[in-house]
Amino acid sequence: MRSDSRVMKSRSMKSKFPPSRKMREKGGAPSRLGSLFFLFLLLFCGVGAAQKVAITFDDLPLNGDLPAGVTRAEITRDTLAVLKKRHVPAAYGFVNARKLEGNPDAAEALKLWAAAEPVGNHTYAHMDLNENPAEAFEREIEQNEPALELVAAKDANWHWLRYPFLREGDTVEKRRAVRAYLQTHQYRVAQVTLDWEDYLWKSAYARCEGKKDAASIARLRSSYLDIASRYLDLGREMAKLVYGHDINHVLLLHLGAFSSTILPDALDLLEKKGFTLVTLEEAESDPVYEGDPDAGSKYGGTLLEEWMDMRKIAYPPVAKKHYKELAEICK
Repeated sequence: MRSDSRVMKSRSMKSKFPPSRKMREKGGAPSRLGSLFFLFLLLFCGVGAAQKVAITFDDLPLNGDLPAGVTRAEITRDTLAVLKKRHVPAAYGFVNARKLEGNPDAAEALKLWAAAEPVGNHTYAHMDLNENPAEAFEREIEQNEPALELVAAKDANWHWLRYPFLREGDTVEKRRAVRAYLQTHQYRVAQVTLDWEDYLWKSAYARCEGKKDAASIARLRSSYLDIASRYLDLGREMAKLVYGHDINHVLLLHLGAFSSTILPDALDLLEKKGFTLVTLEEAESDPVYEGDPDAGSKYGGTLLEEWMDMRKIAYPPVAKKHYKELAEICK
């Protein structure tokens, strides 16, 4: 399970996206040849095309706290009902099997998910690669596999890895070692390009729902959709800064107490912004996913963040998330 305090400390958008930072072009005035190349990208590399996005869920069988009297199985069942009703293409759920230990409710929740949607590897206990050697991380991947083999549908491909905390290694040597392991074991990396740390709202909602605090739940809904909208726009802008054109996106969500309540609104928002929902396989058929920043990273982050950090591209301004409010609401 993702550690909120550690993420807020090391992956806080406040530290990476200072509001006063202004966008700048790298390397001074562009050459005439460079300008022509950029014009070619704009004309032929995705402008005007329908923008595709794959929805994925991390931290199965559940992220965050539960409302009083509610089970993980109920949350999973309700979320799956929304996905089915809205005809969302197959949505990968990335599993931490340690959560199943001594927990029949968690096991039932995972069975429900795997009967309806594909599953992938999120390591056994959500290990942070930046704080562990590559060999230990690889053992975590292997330790998670029996649960995936047990619950996955016949002939389903669970050989997708989502790195916990979106950290692929603080050194390039560690990054390369794990990448080589994944290639040898026929894994693909489930990248992320859109992420607004939606896990921040999960436990907050569980507390407010437990108190039946409708006003606070309305505030959570409003803040969630505001941040989601801003970060969808940010992801699109960053893709153009990195690649010069729109790309297929992969959205990171978390399965938790707020999922079935907020998901219909989130899907409406994606539709309003012109996204078309696709599978993870189709999203990552975009050639941009063949590239690798191939650099160690202290913070990790989305694929776009890693490229921007590696290339030293200035970040656009972005709204701060409501860390303090979400941590304190309904306590």
